[in-house]
Amino acid sequence: MFDTKYTYAVARIRALETSLFTSQIIDQLLACETEEQCIQILQEKGWGDNDTAGSAEAILERETEKIWETMKDLGVDMSVFDVLSYPNLFHNLKAAIKDACSGKDNQNLNIYYEDTQISPKEMLEIIKNKEFSRFPENMSGAAREAYETLLHTGDGQLCDVIIDRAALDAIYAAGEAAKDSIIKEYAESVVAIADIKIAVRSQKTAKTIEFMKRAMAPCKSINVEQLSKAAAAGMEAVTEYLSGTAYAEGGQAIAESSSAFERWCDNRMMQAMQPQKYESFSVGPLVAYVLARENEIKTVRIILSGKQNGFSEESIRERVREMYV
Repeated sequence: MFDTKYTYAVARIRALETSLFTSQIIDQLLACETEEQCIQILQEKGWGDNDTAGSAEAILERETEKIWETMKDLGVDMSVFDVLSYPNLFHNLKAAIKDACSGKDNQNLNIYYEDTQISPKEMLEIIKNKEFSRFPENMSGAAREAYETLLHTGDGQLCDVIIDRAALDAIYAAGEAAKDSIIKEYAESVVAIADIKIAVRSQKTAKTIEFMKRAMAPCKSINVEQLSKAAAAGMEAVTEYLSGTAYAEGGQAIAESSSAFERWCDNRMMQAMQPQKYESFSVGPLVAYVLARENEIKTVRIILSGKQNGFSEESIRERVREMYV
C-alpha cells in the first residue's frame, strides 16, 4: 500500500519545482555586468517582495523565509524538517556561549539565526543561568562542556569543535531514527562531507590525529580512523583514501582547488537528492525542494558577492553550485 498523506503536498511541490532556477538562469546572472543587473533579473523572477526592492541581502532573506512559509502552507508535519534546522540551532548555541562568556549584556543579534526551535534569547538565558538540563538531550552535555571549556581556557576553537561535533552526532542520530530514507541519506551525506572538510582543513593547519578524531563524527560511508591517519600523512593520502569511497570525486576536487572542493561538497548533496524527483508518496520531494531552494539561494549569494567585489565571470563560475533541476 502506498502512503498517500504526502500526495497533495508532492503535487504542489512538482508545480513549484518549475520555478526553480535552471543552469540557464544561473548563466544569465553570471553574464550580468553589475550586481544591480542581477538584482533586476531576480526581481523579474519574483524574488523578494515590495519591502526588499534593490537590497540583495533583504531579497535573499525573504527567499529563505518563503521556503518555510511554503512548507507550512502544505499542511504537513513540520517535525520532519527538524534535522535540517540543526546546523542553525547549534550555530546559535556557539554564539550564545560566546556571548555569555564575554560578559556583555546585549547579544549581537546579527550573529543568530531566527526561527529555531529554541530562540536566541531563550538560549542565552539558559546558558547565563547554567540551566543546561533545559536543553534537549543531544545539546545539553555539549553545551555544558563547551561553556566550561571557553570560560576556563578561553579556547574559542575548542568550544566550536565540541559543539560542531555534537551537531553532527545529532544529525546522524536523527537520520538513524528516521523512517524516511531521505532523512537517512541527508544525515549520511552531511556527516561524511563534514568529516572530509575537517580532514582537509586539519591537514592544511597541521592538526593532530587526536584533534581530528574529536572533531569528526562516525558514519557508515567514511572510516574516521583511516581518514584521520590519511590527513596526518598529507593531502595525497586523503585523495587516495577517498578514491576507495563513494566520495572519490571529492578527492579530485581537493587536488584542483579550495573553491572546487567547496563546490563539490554542495554539489554532492544535490546529487544525493536527485532520486526524489521520481518519488510521489513520501516526504522526500519536500525535503529535496527545501535543500534545492537553499542551494539556489546560496548560489545566488555567491554570484551577487562576486559582482559586488568585481570578480570576473570565470572566477565566480568556479564557485557556482549545480542546480537541482
